[in-house]
Amino acid sequence: MGDQAKSEDPAQEVRHQRFGTLPERIRLEDMTEERPAVSHDPMREAYDADEWLVRVCL
Repeated sequence: MGDQAKSEDPAQEVRHQRFGTLPERIRLEDMTEERPAVSHDPMREAYDADEWLVRVCL
């Protein structure tokens, strides 16, 4: 009976060929990417407290 139903509806066979199997499982490691939220800024660590005192206070 199942073979007879397939031969009656060719669209069903096409749907089964296209959607009949699930896609391969994708690992979580392959779906995520780790990047820093803010790019490294070398000027951020270039602050010199003594240089600021000389410019502002003298």
